[in-house]
Amino acid sequence: MSDNESPSPASGGVQRPAHLERSDSAVSTTPSDTNEPTIHQPIPTRPRLPSRQSSGPLVVPRDSSAVGPVESHYGPDDVRAMSPRRTSEDIDKMGKEAREELRKHAQALQDSLLTIFNRIEAVREEHDKLDSNNKFLQKYIGDLMSTSKITATSSRSKK
Repeated sequence: MSDNESPSPASGGVQRPAHLERSDSAVSTTPSDTNEPTIHQPIPTRPRLPSRQSSGPLVVPRDSSAVGPVESHYGPDDVRAMSPRRTSEDIDKMGKEAREELRKHAQALQDSLLTIFNRIEAVREEHDKLDSNNKFLQKYIGDLMSTSKITATSSRSKK
């Protein structure tokens, strides 16, 4: 036995090389005792990352002119220059329209709330009226029952 080979207990004592060098292809798992050829597939390699240059220091002195907003000037054909601009009059008009719409919406909500409140009051009055009629009927039926018991006991005692 050479120093490149070592016995493997799984292979039943068959001699195999101790170190296998990896190639650029992988061997398929077909058994070697059959006479089928082995299929080699290439191992994919990862593309190299492009190198980047340093962005430089991010610290800027306080007195530098690079600090602060930068005014952008766009040409007349640039789409950014064609976007609609609103004047202060347009903004005031939009604010007034929004406030008027909000006021109308609030008034509609108040009106619906007042309608609901009035309906609740009407239902409450109807409930109180029916409740008093119910109490009156219960008292009337109770009185009738007690008078019928009195007349029934008095008629039995006369016999």
